[in-house]
Amino acid sequence: MRAWLERLEDEQGLDALTDRMRRLVLGSFLVLTLAMLTWGVLLLRVEGGNLRPILAFLLPLLLFLPSLIGRRPRGHAWLAFVSLLYFMIGVNVAILPGLGLLGLLIAFASLALFAGCTGYARFRSRQLRARSGGD
Repeated sequence: MRAWLERLEDEQGLDALTDRMRRLVLGSFLVLTLAMLTWGVLLLRVEGGNLRPILAFLLPLLLFLPSLIGRRPRGHAWLAFVSLLYFMIGVNVAILPGLGLLGLLIAFASLALFAGCTGYARFRSRQLRARSGGD
């Protein structure tokens, strides 16, 4: 795996890979946020006006906005771990009657977020190391 990633870096360049991973992170983050907002609104209807589910689903994602905006590799690595929790939520939602598509959307968006965050953390940290003369 390591050799494949290094070959990919040599062929396409760190800048291109970092930009591609950043677009994947931002797109999947937006899709996951909207899907979780939708799930929270559906729960809001059932619970009758309680905003706690929406806050519980969105707050962990929104806490990573400064890392996304600041393009910090370590924050992206932590977001990758948190995205796996959303994968579990997506699988649980997918088995509920009538919510299969929403659950699959949550699960796939969280997997895309995981892949994008891990790739971005790797490529951005190597990019920063190369620019500072560490490589």
